[in-house]
Amino acid sequence: MPSALVVASSVPFFANKQPQQVLEAGVRLDGRGYEEFRAVFLNTGAISQASGSAYAEFNKTKVMAAVYGPRPSERKTSFSDQGRLQCDVKLATFATRQRGKSFAQSADERDTSATVQAALEAAVQRHTFPKANVDVYCLILESGGADAAVAITAASLAIADAGIEMYDLVSACNVSRVGGQLLLDPTADESHHEDAAVLMAMMPSANLVTQLVMTGEWSNSASKEALELCMGGCAQIDSVVRQCLQQAAVSS
Repeated sequence: MPSALVVASSVPFFANKQPQQVLEAGVRLDGRGYEEFRAVFLNTGAISQASGSAYAEFNKTKVMAAVYGPRPSERKTSFSDQGRLQCDVKLATFATRQRGKSFAQSADERDTSATVQAALEAAVQRHTFPKANVDVYCLILESGGADAAVAITAASLAIADAGIEMYDLVSACNVSRVGGQLLLDPTADESHHEDAAVLMAMMPSANLVTQLVMTGEWSNSASKEALELCMGGCAQIDSVVRQCLQQAAVSS
């Protein structure tokens, strides 16, 4: 099972170059165990103008999520008893080592947007806002690894902060395989060296997976181990998300 989470904030810093190795004598460069998360900080109400918002920080991965709606759809479509959930994910121009990113949405950003939307749609009770839209915007302020998983968690927290009805909260995590070793919550450098990876989003209380993306070649035993590690990781993130919501409710 994954190790206990460390809940804390951190200061971002980009190294000039990517390291040649991410495991030295069987130890991760940041000192974590193989099944250990980075330091996690979550907060709601980050954007006052939004219906709901959240900020998620997993050490060097930082994501701001904002939710607007439900509001009338601007598209002329036939009536549907299911509302529309639309997700848009973008990287800030300063989010990666490469500066000068185009303001137009890239293919990677479109793929991440689709991944986030698919992960959240099953959890949102869209029948409660027929013929209306809920728009979710995620801005990756710093891309430090497992960006899509952190965006999914932040977006789910923002939707809950907006008071939109959900079947369950959605939490997500990544596992990378580097040198035959499974690494929970990989950094960007670890992901750069991976030969296979898993992204899982799930509703832990309902025990339902809402999104699963596997890349690389996996044996049956290795894939089972990776999926179990992801499920345990999602359960840990879920407990931190719920704690954040409880604290926000008490302080409001």
